[in-house]
Amino acid sequence: MVPDHILMILVLTGSYLLGSVPTGLLLGKAYGIDVRKQGSGNIGATNLYRTVGRKVGVMTLVGDCLKGMLPVLAVKYSSLPLEYAAWVGLAAFCGHVFSVFLKFRGGKGVATALGVFLALSPLAVAVALGVFVVLMLVWRYVSLGSISAAAVMPIAVWSLGGGRVVLMVTVLIALIVIVRHIENIKRLVAGTENRFQA
Repeated sequence: MVPDHILMILVLTGSYLLGSVPTGLLLGKAYGIDVRKQGSGNIGATNLYRTVGRKVGVMTLVGDCLKGMLPVLAVKYSSLPLEYAAWVGLAAFCGHVFSVFLKFRGGKGVATALGVFLALSPLAVAVALGVFVVLMLVWRYVSLGSISAAAVMPIAVWSLGGGRVVLMVTVLIALIVIVRHIENIKRLVAGTENRFQA
């Protein structure tokens, strides 16, 4: 039988590699487009939605979300200690943001973080999603909604009694998401950020 610590190293590595799969880039190339050279240059769902189309944007969102959700669920329903699920989620998230297949570059991590937290703390996701939807309806900035939802997640996890490890991982993911949106924040302040068009 494989010792827990060896199994955990293997699971973390596998989760990182799964997270590293550039869903949006692969889907864009299937349609003959390198999304890194289109629109915002990001490989996430929003840029795919704008440059390739609604269907591909949704497919990217789902794919990136599953990259975060599936490894966490696998650990939650395994013999590994439950707190390991949070570290596995962080590994998958870091894979997306710092993809080994893209020279440690990647997306902003929102959809993959969504998948991680749907598996770790679905009630906290409901709170953050509520914030995202309200801001989107009022101002129609995906970036503003994403940044605000990320900022709310640690508070929601803490308020709902999330464990120390889960809270720590939530704070790390939220900080990375916000930092990855620095250019969006600059454009929001300057009033030049693109609004979402359905």
